[in-house]
Amino acid sequence: MKHFPIFLAVEGRRIVVSGGGEAALAKLRLLMKTEARLTVIASDALPEIEALAAEGRLTLIRRGMEPGDATCAALFYAANDDAAEDARVTRLAQADGALTNWVDNLEQSQFITPAIVDRDPVTVAIGTEGAAPVLARAIKADLEVRLPASLGILARVGKVFRAAADALSMGRKRRAFWSDYYFRAGPAAFDAEGERGLPGALDALLAEHLGQAEARGHVTFVGAGPGDPELLTLKARRALHEADVVIHDRLVTPAILELARREALIIDAGKKGFGPSMAQSDIDALIVRHAGAGAHVVRLKSGDPTIFGRLDEEMDACAAADVPFSIVPGITSASAAVASIGQSLTKRDRNSSVRFVTGHDMKGYAEHDWRALAAPGQVAAIYMSKKSARFVQGRLMMHGAEASTPVTIVENASRPDQRTVSTTLSALPEGVADLTGPALILLGLAAREAGTVVQSYEEDIAL
Repeated sequence: MKHFPIFLAVEGRRIVVSGGGEAALAKLRLLMKTEARLTVIASDALPEIEALAAEGRLTLIRRGMEPGDATCAALFYAANDDAAEDARVTRLAQADGALTNWVDNLEQSQFITPAIVDRDPVTVAIGTEGAAPVLARAIKADLEVRLPASLGILARVGKVFRAAADALSMGRKRRAFWSDYYFRAGPAAFDAEGERGLPGALDALLAEHLGQAEARGHVTFVGAGPGDPELLTLKARRALHEADVVIHDRLVTPAILELARREALIIDAGKKGFGPSMAQSDIDALIVRHAGAGAHVVRLKSGDPTIFGRLDEEMDACAAADVPFSIVPGITSASAAVASIGQSLTKRDRNSSVRFVTGHDMKGYAEHDWRALAAPGQVAAIYMSKKSARFVQGRLMMHGAEASTPVTIVENASRPDQRTVSTTLSALPEGVADLTGPALILLGLAAREAGTVVQSYEEDIAL
């Protein structure tokens, strides 16, 4: 991030624009929405700018810029449509201490103006650091449609009511009130009576929420999927947005944690195979303690929590403490891995079943029905198997599996650093030897011919 996004207070402060042509007018259309004191310096200004000056909406200095013209200015725009003149006035403004923007010259600008969706006082700023203006405009157009024009009115009226709403306890209860106002009671009152109906709706809604008992804490076990944030379910995203506490495992990616509410407490309860780990009993106690204190706890597990996620132990802890819970399933890494190699886990006339097995359990390397797994045509997704690869290979070959059985190993499935290793059962230990990320072994499957598999959603769109 080369440009840090902030909202600058400009009420009553000077903003100076050098230039009187179309580039200057385009900036002024945006700046006129602020409460800043606008000054335009131009020897020749468009009639529209002259009219704004005549109306007293800005000060027009009809000459070229001179030293001192940008003194005490919060912001300065060079908009002369002339590179030499813009360079000259930028130097002058910087000498006067103003932050400068050279219109359409990203490299020479100290700040940039984003695309803006204006629902005053709700403002959405969209920036791409000059990399993709078309994309910024597309996002702006999409948000313009999604955000109703009444949103600004709802926010202005709600802002006046904030002190009264402080009667509700901080946290979930207050968030529930404002959510109810913005997404239910407020729009309904506005549609029925316009702005005059909003104060009464707020009073009634506050009385309703003050009369409600404090909500009990609860736990949502959420599948974070294999790592790609776009593979999260809508329900998972909503749970992250509403959580007071997020307790996550080691394999949950930073990009997914970024989707949690900013005020939420984020706790790393990661376990590392054959390495430092938080004890399961400590994780159980952590979940129950926060939920018992009234928090909405999201227990965020990589993949799907119902597959090798120790979910039962944590649900049992909740049940023993009388803590309500729910489960939001996620995409398991086997689904992401097999999709990335252009295959399916089942196929007519090949295998009518698929096994999800683990390479190790609490007792060490996990034992399975190796004879069934070794049968021709079988497909298995083997989780947590890097350390146990040689053990798995030995057991399978001991029970009749062909050394030439295809094996595909997918490391960091669905993530930007995904890596795929195509090998056979005879070379399985060597295939995992230099892998450092989470890996899944697909037994009995080879990657589809190179060049035929679209590796990502973005590439799919491009095609």
